[in-house]
Amino acid sequence: QVQLVESGGGLVQPGGSLRLSCAASGSIFSIYAMGWYRQAPGKQRELVAAITSGGSTNYADSVKGRFTISRDNAKNTNTVYLQMNSLKPEDTAVYYCNALLVDGMDYWGKGTLVTVSS
Repeated sequence: QVQLVESGGGLVQPGGSLRLSCAASGSIFSIYAMGWYRQAPGKQRELVAAITSGGSTNYADSVKGRFTISRDNAKNTNTVYLQMNSLKPEDTAVYYCNALLVDGMDYWGKGTLVTVSS
């Protein structure tokens, strides 16, 4: 099993920046990819960005050029970051961290709220 703990959400003005962190623990050596999803009120959860163990990344079109996902694969830890720049009100959502294991199982964090408002 994998446990995921997100941090870094909060209130930011339009045009501002935030960095989200997701610390993984447990069977971290079984993780194939980690990613960030978000869910805005009344909308479906959507992929924001993902990164594989090999470093390949994937972004939603709506965040390309503004968000950057990165990963720290230091020994005994596995943390993924989401640097969010030029934030817009439409980026307001609960952001969830996800870990996809090599056997196909996936795990979710509890989520962190990002609010972009003046």
